[in-house]
Amino acid sequence: MTLPTVLPAPRAILFDLDGTLADTAPDLAAAVNWLRTERGLPPTPYSVLRPTASAGARGMIGAAFGLAPGDEGYEELRMQWFDRYQETMAVHSSLFGGITELLYGIEQAGMAWGIVTNKPARFTDPLIPQIGLSHAGCVISGDTTGFPKPHPAPLLEGARRLGVDPTHCWYVGDDKRDIEAGHAAGMVTVACNWGYCGAIEPSTWGADFLLDTPTDLLQTLRTVVDTARATASAA
Repeated sequence: MTLPTVLPAPRAILFDLDGTLADTAPDLAAAVNWLRTERGLPPTPYSVLRPTASAGARGMIGAAFGLAPGDEGYEELRMQWFDRYQETMAVHSSLFGGITELLYGIEQAGMAWGIVTNKPARFTDPLIPQIGLSHAGCVISGDTTGFPKPHPAPLLEGARRLGVDPTHCWYVGDDKRDIEAGHAAGMVTVACNWGYCGAIEPSTWGADFLLDTPTDLLQTLRTVVDTARATASAA
């Protein structure tokens, strides 16, 4: 998307969950290593598992067992991983540093915010309150619309629930599919370098902004809002 010289002030910010708002990789990795331990296998190093966290079961099982969807044994592992993760998903997970201040700043600026994740509702519903995100304006899970990202439907549903036109929303994520979904929904997109990102360099995703910290995002939002107001006053 080609941005105008002066962006309109955003009215809502939508966020991915894993690797964007919350560092959930420790619990995701622990669940898949439990599966390895049950099979008499040594744990996969956390440094190998962490970059795959945004891909959920597909990423974790791929890194720990070398299996992909469609491979023999993959589906059994996926179901067992789901069950184990559901039991232990909030043991070590927490918000990234600076997220609490970012969300407070967004609220103080009069903007709404919500969560759009590919994580199924069986996980998001109990996890969201346990990590301090109950005040989200909306939570769209991977099975809310029937179309996970990179399809734009979940993002459009998030904008609808917040009562904001998609063109006045920003979408923030740490995976290429987040940026693809944001563009398809007509939103301004932000790739966050503080997340998991994986092996693909975020600078190649085509995001409108590539930012290193939640503080950078808050400052960028404030700059865009101030510029939009100054432009409107001068018109």
